[in-house]
Amino acid sequence: MKKKGFLIDMDGVIYKGSEPIPGAVEFINGLRDKGLPFLFLTNNSQRTSRDVCYKLNKMGFKVNDTDIFTCAMATARYLASKKENGTAYVIGEGGLLTELYNAGYSIVDDQPDYVIIGEGRTIMLESVDKAINMIMKGAKLIATNLDPNCPMGDGKYRAGCGALVAMLEFASGIKAFSVGKPSPVMMRMARKALQLTTDETVMIGDTMGTDILGAGSMGFTTVLTLSGVTHESDLAHFGYSPDFIIKSVKDLLDEELFMKVIGEPALAEAEY
Repeated sequence: MKKKGFLIDMDGVIYKGSEPIPGAVEFINGLRDKGLPFLFLTNNSQRTSRDVCYKLNKMGFKVNDTDIFTCAMATARYLASKKENGTAYVIGEGGLLTELYNAGYSIVDDQPDYVIIGEGRTIMLESVDKAINMIMKGAKLIATNLDPNCPMGDGKYRAGCGALVAMLEFASGIKAFSVGKPSPVMMRMARKALQLTTDETVMIGDTMGTDILGAGSMGFTTVLTLSGVTHESDLAHFGYSPDFIIKSVKDLLDEELFMKVIGEPALAEAEY
């Protein structure tokens, strides 16, 4: 089997809410049993990788903290590469704050190097006003992602990081730099974390504008699953397309399809 590895979105791909999508546990645990590397990519900056791992373990997935790569991790590492021991004013939650601390950043309330925006369920208008003034005084605006909304389960949504960032951009006249999917920053970091080349990397996601766009732009093999936010009828609206379309990751339990995705003939065919 060729060396291949998988970057995998989570919500809508391997679970919905607190329930795994049928076949997802078998698929992920099968990758582990086969020794194929994988990394979960999420544009949710709220939780630490340990928190995410705990949730997945409860569902039956055989995963470790090191199998999770969040946009908060990507943001912190990116900023550390640009300015060591910098300062930041943060609108976000524990996952983002933890990663910034780990990267050597100090969280401040005055004259920060960066204003960093992540997801937040209890954002106060006072914090937004402070951020606007900091940006207009020279702080650089960084977004962990530009997702306009976040699914909450039961068909409900709340405003996402991108919605708040849009307000700050409009108020300050300054455009944010986003690190999360579909940014090549996060995609490249994830590929390198698995020690893969471009043609060895497969992305499985449910969102055309983040997962498929970001991975396709990097030259990765792309697999769109229709178990999340994208419907097959939506594809006509995009000027790009995934390499493979599946109903859910359960389809990848089929050996013939799985071998096509990783660029190998099925075992039965290989015998001839």
